[in-house]
Amino acid sequence: MIGTAISRTATLLEAIKFAHSVFALPFALLGAFIASAGLPNPGKLLLIVLCMVLVRNVAMSYNRLADQHLDKTNPRTATRALPAGRLSPRFLWTFLAASAAGATAAAFLFYYLYHNPWPLALIGPLLVWIAAYSHTKRFTWLSHYWLGSVLGISVPAAAVAIDPSRLSPAVILLGLGVALWTAGFDIIYALLDLEFDRRQRLYSVPARFGPSAGLIVARITHAAAFACFLAAGLLLGLNRFYPLGLIVAAALLILQHRLVRPDDLSRVNVAFFTLNGILSILLSGMGILDLLTR
Repeated sequence: MIGTAISRTATLLEAIKFAHSVFALPFALLGAFIASAGLPNPGKLLLIVLCMVLVRNVAMSYNRLADQHLDKTNPRTATRALPAGRLSPRFLWTFLAASAAGATAAAFLFYYLYHNPWPLALIGPLLVWIAAYSHTKRFTWLSHYWLGSVLGISVPAAAVAIDPSRLSPAVILLGLGVALWTAGFDIIYALLDLEFDRRQRLYSVPARFGPSAGLIVARITHAAAFACFLAAGLLLGLNRFYPLGLIVAAALLILQHRLVRPDDLSRVNVAFFTLNGILSILLSGMGILDLLTR
């Protein structure tokens, strides 16, 4: 029984790509540290992490459910847990509902414990916005930017959860940077499904404009993301460790575009997960270190 539970949990975590939490969570924590002007209240920080995990569970579960029939016909995704039958739709719907209830409860605790009504007021619209992303590939190639907004909104959301009065232009710029950075690497990742998307009449930048133009759009998007990260650091006066993080982030962005070519997609997964995971942790970590050592 224990072995079955462990196996089911591992299957679930793989299905919702739990490891990909590394993309948004570090930036959300940076947003919390900015709003706190240093070390946040531990209770608030714990609730932010809990909300992030639970909201992401909702987003990924709904995405898998919304795309299950497409995933079954796509050779790249046919072995995922839901189309392969290792998880049932009923199980995933139950997990989604439990995660949504948990996220709402965590948002309520901000009001109950810290007299901050905003997380509770915004949790419903936020969940709807996040779930709606899963349908955007059916009607717009701007779906990458919708996904970016889903991750990017975590930065101002964390700041508002700490202190609504500390929502600043720098926090918004940082969130915009995360949104553009995410959209850029999602465009690169979409190269893997270019032919499938065209056959199924799904929308993506590579499917609409071709792989070469798609990579150009991704480069422009990442350049804009870097400009936002730079501007946020300047507004916040992060001038000790954050600039080093920016230099490494720029190098990682350049590297992932050198790894992927229209005629060679063999290293897309390295560019997508490994390099961007490092970027998120390093840049956010350097920003937090800068704030803590003022």
